Amino acid sequence: MKRIPYPSIAAVCKAALLLVLLGVLGACTTMETQEGPSKVDLHPVFPPPPDPAKYIFERSITSSADVVKEDSTERFKYMVTGARQEGEGLAKPFAVAVHHGRVYVTDTARRAVLLFDIPGRRFAILGQEEGPGELAMPMGIATDAAGNIYVVDGSNKRVVIYDGNGKYLSALGGPSWFHRPSGIAVTPDGSRVYVVDTGGVETDEHRVRVFDTATGKHLFDIGKRGTGPGEFNMPIYAAIGPDHLLYVVDAMNFRVQEFKLDGTFVRTFGAIGEQSGQFMRPKGIALDPSGLVYVVDAAFGNFQIFTPEGKLLLAVGNRGDDVPGRYMLPSGIAIDDDGRVYVVDQFYRKLDVYRPADLPADAGFVARTPRKG
Repeated sequence: MKRIPYPSIAAVCKAALLLVLLGVLGACTTMETQEGPSKVDLHPVFPPPPDPAKYIFERSITSSADVVKEDSTERFKYMVTGARQEGEGLAKPFAVAVHHGRVYVTDTARRAVLLFDIPGRRFAILGQEEGPGELAMPMGIATDAAGNIYVVDGSNKRVVIYDGNGKYLSALGGPSWFHRPSGIAVTPDGSRVYVVDTGGVETDEHRVRVFDTATGKHLFDIGKRGTGPGEFNMPIYAAIGPDHLLYVVDAMNFRVQEFKLDGTFVRTFGAIGEQSGQFMRPKGIALDPSGLVYVVDAAFGNFQIFTPEGKLLLAVGNRGDDVPGRYMLPSGIAIDDDGRVYVVDQFYRKLDVYRPADLPADAGFVARTPRKG
């Protein structure tokens, strides 16, 4: 009987790797639609050609598997079997904050903050341990220059403060201070927090409440319910810019209002409408290091970029299927000091990252050596 030679282990692994690579390439280059297979641009640019690109779609993060470093055993298993790595996924993301490549996403369904440490290649869940730092409904989130994080707990009507690794530091506010807290902004030195109290149809408490972080003392309020300058109708998100102004999304007045940090009204921009530069369902807001203002609109499925005076410069994204640059229910947005933009979509349960076109892919905080601790 003739002996049949068996292939070596190296040959089997080589063949398996080839099949996996072919499958990945095939999945990345085409997408089946009702009209048949069509090409999907994995890294769309904005604005599209022939205009010079300003932003490049870089990646999507849906779970810890997109960030956590695999060990050699796991890599071999996935290479041979073709299985996908599983991880802790987003359930209902609401807001996002970022500090030097560490991305913090509040998840109202998971009742926690999910930490995606991109340069450190690690993942953590914050706010689920029993104790003073436990969260019930994390909503708005912000960071200070030191990397501490500030989380609005909507159900407990307070702000919980952690260090960058999720260690509980303190809390402020409480049920007697807020009607329906949602968004938050913090001064770079962490000395003051500005908490957006969205209010409701039955109350005039549509405002921003300001607290001293060290003492927890309430300092003053900004605004009341109304349509005039400095008044709000369902405010929701807020951010502080490099110009030391507070920017508040006045959702049901379909505008952004700007204030000095002492509460003095400065100006407003935006109006209801379906045209570029207008708002239908404004959500998250963030400012980049140069002072440009980024506002998410859930109805448009994009974020629009404005000057501080309200001049529209660019719109990024659109409504559509779950492919790069498309959204169904975008909400929070944040910008790192290197200019990368992070936006979350509640419907597709994803976090998308955009890179400024003039920033090399291997530059910035996400490419730096991980910090210890």
